[in-house]
Amino acid sequence: MSAPEIRPVLPAWAETVRARYLAGEASVFVLYRNVFDRYLVDGKAPSMVDFLAGVLLKGNKERLFEISVDRGLRVLSGIAADEKAALYEHLEAKGMPGILASVERRLREHRSNGVLIPYAGTVIPAGDPQFLSVDDRSAQTTLHRWSLDDEINANDNVIILICESLSEISPALLTNPRVSAVEVPVPDLAERERAIRHYAPQMPAEQLRQMAEHTAGLRVIQLAGIVAGDGGQGLNEEERRRLIAGLLSGQPQADERAGRLAGITAGMTPEEIRQMVDPTRPLPDSASPQEEMLALVRRRKRELIEKECAGLIEFIEPKHGLSVVGGNEGIKAELMEIARAIRSGERARCPMGLLAVGPMGAGKTFVIKAFLKEAGLTGVALKNFRSKWVGSTEANLERVLGAVKAMGPIAVIIDEGDRSFGRQSEDSDGGTSSRIIARLKEFMSDTENRGQVLFILMTNRPDKLDADIKRPGRLDRKIPFFYAETAAERLAIIKAILGRYVSTGQTDWPLAESLMGRLEGYSNADLEAVALLALEFAGREGLPFSEALLARAMDDFMPPQDIAMIRFMEMLAVFECSRRSMLPARFRSLSAENVHQQLQALRLQINE
Repeated sequence: MSAPEIRPVLPAWAETVRARYLAGEASVFVLYRNVFDRYLVDGKAPSMVDFLAGVLLKGNKERLFEISVDRGLRVLSGIAADEKAALYEHLEAKGMPGILASVERRLREHRSNGVLIPYAGTVIPAGDPQFLSVDDRSAQTTLHRWSLDDEINANDNVIILICESLSEISPALLTNPRVSAVEVPVPDLAERERAIRHYAPQMPAEQLRQMAEHTAGLRVIQLAGIVAGDGGQGLNEEERRRLIAGLLSGQPQADERAGRLAGITAGMTPEEIRQMVDPTRPLPDSASPQEEMLALVRRRKRELIEKECAGLIEFIEPKHGLSVVGGNEGIKAELMEIARAIRSGERARCPMGLLAVGPMGAGKTFVIKAFLKEAGLTGVALKNFRSKWVGSTEANLERVLGAVKAMGPIAVIIDEGDRSFGRQSEDSDGGTSSRIIARLKEFMSDTENRGQVLFILMTNRPDKLDADIKRPGRLDRKIPFFYAETAAERLAIIKAILGRYVSTGQTDWPLAESLMGRLEGYSNADLEAVALLALEFAGREGLPFSEALLARAMDDFMPPQDIAMIRFMEMLAVFECSRRSMLPARFRSLSAENVHQQLQALRLQINE
């Protein structure tokens, strides 16, 4: 008696497909999201079609077919060579309708067939039916009919469509109860560890663990491009080690650094490696070869994800923490508490989102970036993901949200949030704006994202935001920003600005607090402009920075201020603030009625 065949361990999504099929829930499946990857099983890493044909459906289906726009019909298994040749000859020049008709005949005449449709969005595209070609409408109708056909279902057939985003394919098919959509997720930590071990079996265990932790959001195929022993540019790992060792010759810990860097530079050309390993830049005293390696991993991760998202997101790399922020003590204390909760992993204490409000030039962007540094969060800014093509905007958004969720913990920064989430006065784009805003709201309120994805909106006009976006559960904390209230705060801000721009390391600047009285009502941006103007005077005249030069800059600088608008934006910040303790003293005693009255008066003053 032969031993029973051992079934390979399948990824969770593949087990979901198998279980739903065996339970009779569906015979048509749509696989979406991370479908252009490699999937580890039994020491191999096949692509999606090869995994489905060679692992999931192998031995379960007598015949397997693949349908695609570029290659037409391919018989993957179950048909003799002469019959296959005759079939290909018969389908010559018959197009997609002929292919679908031929496959349907076999689904009815034979039992146990599997049909794979990669790039399903090109076969049954989304869009208004009246604007689709006859062939596209025919394909939509055919697939919809197959899913409901009792004869086809009774013959133990399965149809699997593969697409990156559900928005690529006809929504009529997805609403069918006999069609099941299954998400293929980006690899989690355990899967990344297995992938790195598969492609770099000699990597030390501790280095492998750290690599897996710092590559959240990357797919298996991208990990292979970083750590595979044999790169795609003709250099194996030993050749890369020798090249890097030569570049680092004479520097401290050169051999150890070369070994670590060689393990994560697969796929890079010799010229790219030379640009990355700068022999003139020694390893900082506070750093280690391990930290140098992880910094490079993060850099390559950013490059890969930005490339994959096709410019839809931009990574934010803050250089300074909250220690370099002058003034704003109440705000800094609140943000430090949030940063500590995020760092400690206390999800219950982590807000779902932050709303930074206040007049222009109050330092919102700079302080928020410093907060990211304190919290240890990767920051990304959403760029323009709107497209003129039908369905592309929704597909772009899903790609971005999928990447964001996979990279957590992460912060998503949306500057000028009133433009992104402002009230829609008209629906001139066929409903696209309302759909993407609804999808963003849904994602922002997903409690699974607490502690993993932090949304941060910044605006000086929160009154233009949809009220629904500002509710608790989406933007829990409203952080108000104001111009410096006292001369001491303005002095602290000026000193912090000078410390950022002057490389002497000087901290005790010769400035009197009394001089700061002349800067009352200046924004943080105005204060920075005055300080930089004083430094410019010093550079022109070859003089050291002094209080006299700063006084000259104050006399020369003309702050661009619309006083009524600034007061209005300040009162809006008071109105939105979630805690009185973050307000300046002059606003803390105001009642809600007082705030409302002042807002109405200021609104009339600015003619709104």
